Amino acid sequence: MKIELCIRRRLVSRDREFALDVTLDTDTRRVALFGPSGAGKTLTIQAVAGLMRPDQGRIAINGRVLFDSEKQIDVAPAARKVAYLFQDYGLFPHLTVLQNICFGLKKGWRNPGRRDIPEAARRWIDTFELEAIIHSLPAEISGGQKQRVALARALAVEPDILLLDEPLAALHAALRKKLRMELAALQQRLEIPMIVITHDPADVLELADEVYEIGDGVITGSASPRELFARGD
Repeated sequence: MKIELCIRRRLVSRDREFALDVTLDTDTRRVALFGPSGAGKTLTIQAVAGLMRPDQGRIAINGRVLFDSEKQIDVAPAARKVAYLFQDYGLFPHLTVLQNICFGLKKGWRNPGRRDIPEAARRWIDTFELEAIIHSLPAEISGGQKQRVALARALAVEPDILLLDEPLAALHAALRKKLRMELAALQQRLEIPMIVITHDPADVLELADEVYEIGDGVITGSASPRELFARGD
């Protein structure tokens, strides 16, 4: 497993200029990006997902190049096999819970019958206890349920890398603990690289093996989760 990131992007607004210059090269499968709001964490994973195009750089996952400015490679987001769990869930408001979960699967645009739910979707519907709401619209369910639906949709497609932006923030403590364990078990079982953004030390300790600190658009250091929190950061 290898994650290679070299991302350079200059962003200019009327009252602010921000330079993202992130270089990360690791064989660690479970990586956390840790830093204050506005440090560049979300921009970094947006670049991996293909939602933000760097000015220069290279992005490769397990040797598969997703972006290379010198070689003019820029794989379309839908072809990257990247699952991105947005901080605001990113659910389609006009689709039911079931349609949202099945969206990335074959025939995902349909609303399958109860007996026709794909196995990949059924697994996560059961794990995240979503059976009772599968025919509801996002506007009809709670924030915690929306987050579980978004997780189920991300995991159902068995991606090459999973990007998590504050993935468990809206869940109550017991479910948050359960989903941490499920995510960690999935990552180990399918050997999926994972990049997680979180401000919750428990998420970092459970879901990451290596933490990269970001400040003002650059990586300022790296450590194991226990090393990071032992020094009181």
